[in-house]
Amino acid sequence: MNDELTTFAQGSFANEPRLIIESGRAARVAAIAEPVLAALGYRLVRVRISAFAGCTVQIMAERPDGTLSIEDCEAASRALSPVLDVTDPIEISYQLELSSPGIDRPLVRRSDFDRYAGHAAHVEMTAPIDGRRRFRGQLLGTAGDSARIRVADTTPDGTDTLLPIDDMMEAKLVLTDALVSESLRRSKHGERQARERDNGKHAPRRDQHDSALEHDQRLNQLKGD
Repeated sequence: MNDELTTFAQGSFANEPRLIIESGRAARVAAIAEPVLAALGYRLVRVRISAFAGCTVQIMAERPDGTLSIEDCEAASRALSPVLDVTDPIEISYQLELSSPGIDRPLVRRSDFDRYAGHAAHVEMTAPIDGRRRFRGQLLGTAGDSARIRVADTTPDGTDTLLPIDDMMEAKLVLTDALVSESLRRSKHGERQARERDNGKHAPRRDQHDSALEHDQRLNQLKGD
């Protein structure tokens, strides 16, 4: 993974489109949520609607470095709730849940495939490529409008395959020790930047990462991953 965690300029960060998007009610929620999140300095990652607790609308968002703290989730929820109440895209009672992308996060933008190059990913295509729709292997970044992935189950050394991002149904990172280590490093980096932004007004919170990690683990259980 690239070490430059905040190299994306604010303009390009906000304006880069998602290439893997929702449909139906989730798409309606996404269209409403995206500009609200952008105004707060976040960008939308994914919207998922499930039958958990009757109906749960899960909205994943992130900062430029790919993280989202508990405080960020609370701020986003406060901004989104009244807008969703007015627009009423679901038409039934639901529970709103704001979350970070998590460690084994979805990959939805072209830059995601470059940022997490070197890590393992699982990709499901809308139509078969060379007779298969599901691919798992090491991300090698992008080539044009496609993601390059080294699939290890084809040959001992793996085979590099180009997968058009526009034709992906779903793409996500696979949880590995290397990914967890990188996530820990990124979280500490984000905490340090937050303290610098506050100019030392707040004492460091030693439990901040543990809370975020527990939050991600709870979400993964809800998703059934």
